[in-house]
Amino acid sequence: MKEGLYDHFHADEKIYVDRVLDWLVQSSDQHKIILTEFLDPRQVQILLSLSNRYPDVQVKADGGFPAAERKRVLLAPEYIDVESESSELTVLEVKLDNGMLFEADHGDFLGSVLGLGIKRDRIGDIHVHDRFAHIVVTQEIAVYLDTHLRQVHRHAVFTSILPVDQLVPAVQEMQTVHITVASMRLDGVASDVYRLSRTKIMPPIRAGRCKVNWKPVEDPSHQLYAGDVVSMKGFGRFKVLEVDGVTKKGRIRVQVGTYL
Repeated sequence: MKEGLYDHFHADEKIYVDRVLDWLVQSSDQHKIILTEFLDPRQVQILLSLSNRYPDVQVKADGGFPAAERKRVLLAPEYIDVESESSELTVLEVKLDNGMLFEADHGDFLGSVLGLGIKRDRIGDIHVHDRFAHIVVTQEIAVYLDTHLRQVHRHAVFTSILPVDQLVPAVQEMQTVHITVASMRLDGVASDVYRLSRTKIMPPIRAGRCKVNWKPVEDPSHQLYAGDVVSMKGFGRFKVLEVDGVTKKGRIRVQVGTYL
């Protein structure tokens, strides 16, 4: 079953691939229902692709709403109605004690939750609004967070637990940037977006700090296409929105969205 399988994945993903295959075998051969923690889009993609090798296993991915980025995946034998099985998600609502506007962003909320000793895979998407935030979490940690999360950034907060059907998704804002590049190489586009020279952008790429569509990419010459999402640890994330053609000087016009 594994012959040639690893050729399709990055070296850093092999341990995760083995975990997924183990889950699929348990569900197929031992008739177990397995619910994963939150997976990023690349992990979900890997799981779904590998599940095609096990037609007797059903798979459901759920992050609380259809456009969720991070999702829990439920695997079950073919005779189980996976749609009726719970993904065990809940929403932690966070508000300021004084009811004022938040001056905190996604990273502030994530940092405060992780600071309580919670692992990242227990936390789904974080939806930040002007006067409250909704954090999708596993049911097993909801009460702990409701009891202990009392500060976000510099703000004193209070929390409550809501059913997942009361989740209010936030629209992720982007700032649109228009650039022209000599080619669609990763290092060329990223250097323009992050406003760094190629000399400075190449080391973090080669050091494994860059992901394209949540997959580690260490080749600076990797070609980007419209729809690709690029993230670099310490620099942020952007999406290639559109490739708009070529200028008179032969450079490529690119429309990029940087996540705020």
